[in-house]
Amino acid sequence: MKKLSEKEINSKLENYPDWEFYEDALHTDFEFENFKDCMSAMNRIAFECEALNHHPEWTNVYNTLDITLTTHDEDGVTELDFKLLEAINKIVEVEE
Repeated sequence: MKKLSEKEINSKLENYPDWEFYEDALHTDFEFENFKDCMSAMNRIAFECEALNHHPEWTNVYNTLDITLTTHDEDGVTELDFKLLEAINKIVEVEE
């Protein structure tokens, strides 16, 4: 999978206003009603990560989830990151 250009990434991100591109990665954060809802979303996202064999860098503090997506083998963002981004958005949309 090849690394996408900054132009390609920014064009794709027009459809995902909650995500930003910087430091060769896609970034977002979500805030949930409580810790349980946040952990539920993380667990559902984890299954998608395993299915894609692609894993985010993420941190959780109480009801917030910060996510960074990048393809380390390519030193940047690839289509795989956008596949995971789409899965994450669908999961979080259902949770909200």
